[in-house]
Amino acid sequence: MSDFNPALRPGLRLGAYPERHKADMDWLDSGVQSLQGLVSRQGIFQNLPMQRFLKRVNSYSGAASKLNDAELETRTRELRRLLQQHGLADKTTAEVFALIRETAERCLGKRHYDVQVMGGWTMLQGRLAEIETGEGKTLTATLPACTAALAGIPVHIITVNDYLVERDAQNMTPLYERLGLTVGIITEDMDETARRDAYACDVVYGTNKQIAFDYLRDRIVMRHAPCRLAMQVETLHDTSSRARRLLMRGLCFAIVDEADSVLIDEACTPLLISQTGQENTEMSAQYQEAWLLAGALDEVDDYVINQATRSVQLTPAGKKHISEMAAGSSMHWPLQRHCEELVIKALSAARLYQCDHDYLVKENRVYIIDGFTGRVMKDRTWEQGLHQLIEIKEGCDMSAPSETIARISYQRFFSRYLHLSGMTGTASEAAAELQSVYDLKVVRIPTHRASKLKHLETRTFMTTGEKWQGVMTRIQELHKQGRPVLVGTRTVEDSERVGEMLSRKGLPHRVLNARQDQQEAALVSDAGKTGSITVATNMAGRGTDIPLGAGVEKLGGLHVISVEHNESRRIDRQLFGRCARQGAPGSAESILSLEDDILSRYSPKYLQKLAVNGRKDSDMKTVWKNRLLIAVCQFRSERALRSRRRTLEHMEEYLGKILSFAGQQD
Repeated sequence: MSDFNPALRPGLRLGAYPERHKADMDWLDSGVQSLQGLVSRQGIFQNLPMQRFLKRVNSYSGAASKLNDAELETRTRELRRLLQQHGLADKTTAEVFALIRETAERCLGKRHYDVQVMGGWTMLQGRLAEIETGEGKTLTATLPACTAALAGIPVHIITVNDYLVERDAQNMTPLYERLGLTVGIITEDMDETARRDAYACDVVYGTNKQIAFDYLRDRIVMRHAPCRLAMQVETLHDTSSRARRLLMRGLCFAIVDEADSVLIDEACTPLLISQTGQENTEMSAQYQEAWLLAGALDEVDDYVINQATRSVQLTPAGKKHISEMAAGSSMHWPLQRHCEELVIKALSAARLYQCDHDYLVKENRVYIIDGFTGRVMKDRTWEQGLHQLIEIKEGCDMSAPSETIARISYQRFFSRYLHLSGMTGTASEAAAELQSVYDLKVVRIPTHRASKLKHLETRTFMTTGEKWQGVMTRIQELHKQGRPVLVGTRTVEDSERVGEMLSRKGLPHRVLNARQDQQEAALVSDAGKTGSITVATNMAGRGTDIPLGAGVEKLGGLHVISVEHNESRRIDRQLFGRCARQGAPGSAESILSLEDDILSRYSPKYLQKLAVNGRKDSDMKTVWKNRLLIAVCQFRSERALRSRRRTLEHMEEYLGKILSFAGQQD
């Protein structure tokens, strides 16, 4: 039986706006949950009940296939009534899964595989299904979504961008409508009325950003409400009551697509609703002065840069130097500490944040680039003056400071769903964190067809220049064979560098990065054609299928080249998952340099000496030395990222307690 029973779940707030508040945990509870996550990802305790449920679904499938359309519709209505009366019992949900599978085959021409049924059941249990890329996650999500919606539970299907929202909703709408369900879509350009109408539907597709911000807007509406009962009473006599102004119907049932990207990679991004303040001439002058003071400091004597933590620390001599310079300037600094903090921000802007890596300059504005996806994060700015200092650095017009009126992290937001589930191709590495933060167990789902992906040995060069020569040589070899090639880069700068080098070689290619994110789907979907060369940042690793062109399978399928490892092994796996999908052939390799960012930041010096330059080498000592170097660097990188997320989580818990004590809400 599914564990989704609001009456039995602790910490729930039911009524006008259902949601759950996570209970406080000490370090021991958190450790136990992390251990549970590590055990659960092996599927030890899920395999038997999952197989039992699959057997039951298959037993109903034969009878469902014999029903005509009218009989199928009648039986669906009967099961809908049973679900709403008795909840998500396994016997009823098994037959519902069988009817959904049969309906999908008739109206979409697609029938859920057994492994997709297993994935659907896993999500219905409030777990995260690790489903390999190319295994049909979009169709899999319809099984738990339709079942919950038929039971009268509002469902949110959450993914990473508007394109996937619209594509998935439009492709699956015929199935929902045949089952008597309504579908809503939430996109960036919608007004409040359209959003409210969309959230009134049985199943809603939206991005994590849009749905989280709509929740914050609802929190602002409810901020001064004495209680939910009072809000409900308001609706009896007030047509503009707070309850009528709410956008959503609460946080009931969420299915998060690309869950590791949303729940882990973006966990450090605070969600803020702010209002633009009036232009503050004094503050602008302070930013300008802080930039000048930072430029006068010496890196050796006055400050230290820690590349691993991306932080700047002033030395005692640096603090004294700042104090002396500030005293001799015309700017009035009320507090020495405030001056030092702004100078540290200015040093960070100058030394740690790079154009075309961390941000993009376009039309005299600075846009943040998501380091995990390569996409531009529109309407987002850095806090506490960092954004304005980067604008000074790039010679852009300084934007007005903003005042935060509501904030929440993804960690805190998703923990408030009564029933949270998800799916992704890469979650095993983060299983412990997903369990401890979101109470979300990871279950591996087998593939429908055996994978034919060939991993070639990593090539490690001593310098960046040698690496790029190696990349060009490899691309030329593959292009002569007619094989399509996808080159994955970490930054916009690197993608454009590869593009320029290919142009000089006279090789036709396409470049996809934050400057061309509107053409993402079209560019990536063509990457499997004979002889095509596609250069892309990490955004190519999510959500879009790459069909192989005629004759490509005989050539060996799509070949993926990673020119720099990412800070997380999961993102590397996502990139490699672009090829060899659904049993098709494909291959992948990494071509690296010891000067790459992650290796230079995180590798111990004694390990760098072990790395061997360049050519393919059959010597197993060479292979294992390079593997050890990369593994250590990514382990240290992931540990640093986990520490940042843990710090944010603790800060959010602290702020939540303070705001609650003060009678306010986030």
